[in-house]
Amino acid sequence: MSEDRPAPRVAMLSVHTSPLDQPGTGDAGGMNVYVLELSRALARRGAEVEIYTRATSSAQPKVADAEPGIRVVHVPAGPFEGLDKNDLPGQLCAFTAGVLRAEAHRPAGWYDVVHSHYWLSGEVGWLAAERWDVPLVHTMHTMAQVKNAALAPGDTPEPHGRIIGEEQVVAESDALVASTREEADDLVRFCGADPDRVHVVAPGVDLAAFAPLEPAAGETTAQARQALRERLGLPVDRPVVLFAGRVQLLKGPDVLVRALGVLADRARTAGDDADVPTLVVLGGASGRPTAVRELEALAHQEGVTEHLVVRPPVSRAELADWYRAVDAVAVPSHSESFGLVAAEAQACGTPVVAAAVGGLCTVVVDDVSGVLVMDHEPATWAEVLGDLLADPARRDRLAAGARRASERFSWDRAAAAMLDVYAQAAKTRQTRGADGGGEGSSGTDGADGSEGSAR
Repeated sequence: MSEDRPAPRVAMLSVHTSPLDQPGTGDAGGMNVYVLELSRALARRGAEVEIYTRATSSAQPKVADAEPGIRVVHVPAGPFEGLDKNDLPGQLCAFTAGVLRAEAHRPAGWYDVVHSHYWLSGEVGWLAAERWDVPLVHTMHTMAQVKNAALAPGDTPEPHGRIIGEEQVVAESDALVASTREEADDLVRFCGADPDRVHVVAPGVDLAAFAPLEPAAGETTAQARQALRERLGLPVDRPVVLFAGRVQLLKGPDVLVRALGVLADRARTAGDDADVPTLVVLGGASGRPTAVRELEALAHQEGVTEHLVVRPPVSRAELADWYRAVDAVAVPSHSESFGLVAAEAQACGTPVVAAAVGGLCTVVVDDVSGVLVMDHEPATWAEVLGDLLADPARRDRLAAGARRASERFSWDRAAAAMLDVYAQAAKTRQTRGADGGGEGSSGTDGADGSEGSAR
């Protein structure tokens, strides 16, 4: 990077999903939020960010100025529709050509760094960074071997080709960004990453958008929540649990439906179902177009159809209201590199019940901001949720702790740390070039702007 440039020009690569897509649909999720919010925070610090993503509609503009300092470039690569994430390796050559062609119209040395997200983008970033002679920084977001080690029942393992691709991207990156210390360790253990190139930079939460419910003058919090539930069409006479995210086996919504069945069976035996919670699933199908219908069929099988509410994904502003309206947010994922839903829900002062996996163990502080569940057995989840929903005083205590826990995460801090990572990656690339580009050489001094390198 140029020493006299206060902030870099960043080529951000997000091949398979656009930061402008609605999270909770298709392959759009936490990574979309991550790329856009990080780019916004980088732009606030003077960086110029161009996000390259695959065009999925002829109606999309070739270039969209998302906001000051951020441009989104839609690159044609294969047919606009009919391709899912597993089809995209065959389109990486076309996507790479589009990225290189776009940069070719710029003055020499335009970009200072390539930052790729997910392994598909890393394959493109590898070639682009080599062509432009700039550092490659890569954020994996998820790893095939981590997912396969914690595969949900009935889910399909990630292919061996992805494992090879991830190992290649790790070997060629000048810096690797992990969201948590555990993810940093996984990069070393599963992908053979050089610990000196791994940097822990926690994602952020928009604490202004995601904040606790503010009652109007003369109104209690309980009254404000009741009014909010009425506006959202939620029951006001029973507990409500929210699942927000893509409906797929990896995210575990089926665990919640089965747990709901356990709670309903107990209530029927006791002759009183007034305390059986309503489960709201806020999200669309991912992976299989029939995923939502399958979840509804499971609810029918469990005898809890009347206790399940399925709604399509909503905007970020409206999502905050859903977090505020419910008694608890459940995140039963089988694998999660961070857990942005958990962090956002906690920022709204809502306790989170989460699986004790991956980054969720960092985001959720057990018995302080929520509850960590050690397995995915429906009976266990029924017990944990039932106990929490029956204890208002405990929920109030966890709600207070939830907001405090979320305040650890800031996009501005993440951007400051990322700029340090970019600078370290530039030094690493220079050192690798001086050493002949051999694998294993590293010019980092261990600084990463956040929690230190993985070593």
